[in-house]
Order: sequence, then C-alpha cells, then structure tokens
Amino acid sequence: MSPTEAPRPGADLLEAYRQFPTASALLARDGSVAIANKRFAARFGSEGIALASCQAAIASARARPEGWCDVMVAAEGAELAARAIALTNRVLLVVEDAGEDVAAQELAALRERLARLENDTATDYLTGAWNRAHFDRVIGVEIARSEESRRSVALVLIDIDHFKQVNDRFGHAAGDSVLRELVGLIRIRVRASDVLFRWGGEEFALLVSGAGYRGAGTVAENVRRAVIAHDFEGVGRLTVSAGVAEHDAGEDAAAWFARLDAALYEAKRAGRDRVVIDRRGASDSWARQGGGAALHLQWMEGLECGDPVIDAEHREIFRLANALIDAAWGIRGASPRFAGALDDLIEHVAMHFADEEEILAARGYLQLEEHRRAHAGLLRRAREMSVRVESGDVRPGDVVEFLVQDVVSRHIIAVDRAFFPLFAPG
Repeated sequence: MSPTEAPRPGADLLEAYRQFPTASALLARDGSVAIANKRFAARFGSEGIALASCQAAIASARARPEGWCDVMVAAEGAELAARAIALTNRVLLVVEDAGEDVAAQELAALRERLARLENDTATDYLTGAWNRAHFDRVIGVEIARSEESRRSVALVLIDIDHFKQVNDRFGHAAGDSVLRELVGLIRIRVRASDVLFRWGGEEFALLVSGAGYRGAGTVAENVRRAVIAHDFEGVGRLTVSAGVAEHDAGEDAAAWFARLDAALYEAKRAGRDRVVIDRRGASDSWARQGGGAALHLQWMEGLECGDPVIDAEHREIFRLANALIDAAWGIRGASPRFAGALDDLIEHVAMHFADEEEILAARGYLQLEEHRRAHAGLLRRAREMSVRVESGDVRPGDVVEFLVQDVVSRHIIAVDRAFFPLFAPG
C-alpha cells in the first residue's frame, strides 16, 4: 500500500461530508468558501454565492451559537433559503434546493462530522494564529531540540490589558477586531522563525527560537511599544502586559509555562503595560559550562510525521543543511563549494515541497492552500538569497541563518506539525 493510500484519520469524515446530498460549504472568517461538498461545488462553484450574504450568514450564526439559524443568501440571481450554524472555527452553510427539506437528524449528523473535522485543524478561527492544541503538539519537540542542540528557546506570554472593558464598551465585534489587529502587529515585528499561538481569550504565546530570555525580552518590549503607538480601529489606544521565560535545562513544559505565567502575573500586578522577565534559562548554564550552541542541525524521531516519503526528505534537508553549514564555515564571501551546497539544498527543498503537497492533497488536508503559499514564499526567498550571495550582497552566514530559522525551526518543526495528525495510527 502506498503512502497516499494508507488509512488516515478524518479522511472518511471528509469524504462523507463531500458526498452529503445537499449543497453545503464551510465558510472562513472572511465569508469565503473554505471547503465545499460536491453538490455545492457543482451548483455554485467557489464564488457562486455573494460574499456579503455569506458574511451576513456568519454574523447570524455567531449571534446564535446554540443551534441552526435560517438565513437567505444571494445566488443564481435570486435569494435562496439556507441554514447556518457556528462550529468551533468556521460556519457551516447548507443551501436547500427548491422543495427540499433537510431532516433535522441529517443536519445533526453533518454538524457532528464537520465538528470532528475541525479538530484536525491547527489554526485559530478568529485570528489566524496557531491554536493551543498545536502549541501542545509543538512544544515537546522544541524542548528536545533545544536541549540536544544547545540552542536556546524562550516563550513570551502577551495579554491585552483591560480587554473586558473593550468588549463591554464597544461590543464583541470590536473586541474580535482588536485581537486580529494585535496578531498583525506582532507578526510584522518578530522574526519569521518566531511562532505565534492564541493561548486563549486575549492571551497569546510567542515561541522565540534561538534566543534566551534577554533576546525574547527585547522582542516582547518591541511588541509592547508597537501596541502603545497603534490606534485600534474603532477603539483607540490600548496596552499589553507580557511575561518572558527561557526554557531551563531539564525542565518540562508545565514547569516552564508556570514560570512564564508567573512573570505575566507580576507584570499585571505591578501596574500593567510592562514586560517582566524571568531571568533563568539554559543559555546561562551552558555559558558557565563553556559550551555554546552546536554547529549542526540534529534530527530527532519527534520530527517524524509517519509518512516515509516526507520523513526521508526532511532528513535529507537536515543533511544538506549541515553540508551547507560546513561549506560556510570560516568564509566571508561566496565560494564554489558553498554555492554548490546551496544549489543542492534549494533543489531538494523544491522537490520536497512538491512531493509533500501531493501527499497532503491525497490526504484531504484542509490547510493545503495555506501550506502551498508558505512553501512558495520560502522557495522565493531562498532563491533570492542565492542570487544575492553570488553578487556579494549577502553573507553566507545570513543564508545559513535563514535556512536554520525559517526552513527548519519555523517550517519543519512548527508549521509541518499541523498535518501530523493525518498520519497518526488508528
């Protein structure tokens, strides 16, 4: 049996949804169609229903979280009767054909299928940040990678001050807008390798790879200052408090996060609008022992998703990246050896991205389009840096830093783990 033919969790649910006899679609937060069943796709396509009416259906469903609501949607030059219901991360829209009455039992079964499918996703519906379930999948691997490679990792926990007052004064829609704006502010002020999670409510956790508490503290302070200077639409100026904690050697995730939470609590207790840093971490211990970060990337079993093709190609990326590190050692400008190693790595990454996308498409991965866009962006940047190396505009060390942080730390270790449940046994 080939990797793409293997049984997979959620695939049977996805196929059952696609075969549901009534036209239905999952709507993304902006009203666009995230995924449609076959009847919907044949009748409306991806944009056959007016975006504004989809957005109105979302608003109606969110205002009535306890069950289905009747809505009207604009399509085929007419107003059509439909039903909508809010799931955890999306809204399910069911458009009834003329004279068709979908039984309540069938609608309940459909809702249950889609709710179970949503559990396979890894992003927060409202903000687009990674969700807490994905944090739980990633954090153990990050700890193991840090301890094995002696490369620091830190967390920043960010909380919007007096957020309840925003909801009470301006309404929950304004509060949702603030959360989305904050995510945008954070993302443009951190490195591509730093990974943002919505921890819950108005709290966000930022995983800062390759930095100790000092570097993570600088990141947190930059975010705090950016928030102060920003006018949130319809709300005005706000502040945030943040706690910072670097992982310490031998510490489990629960103990690490307890220190992080205590730092945030202290920032709140001390008056808010400040960053409190827990000044402990493995980097200080390693410095006292006279050991720095390891030069090479270290492959670990925890990075294996279970698909033999993807895992083998990931291991080869590590091998080729280490060859590039060796070629860059001690040189200031481009050399034939470094250029050759860089070309080998980029060529393999391009092949791997294509293979991975094909496998994920066969598995029915719900976030495939986002994954494709991430692949395209990484490849574009890698090729641009290759050209800049040849012209002398960028140092080999900068190329290595990009590949280690963005391609390995952020993408393979964090982003790729979102599809690991597709290959889980059982």
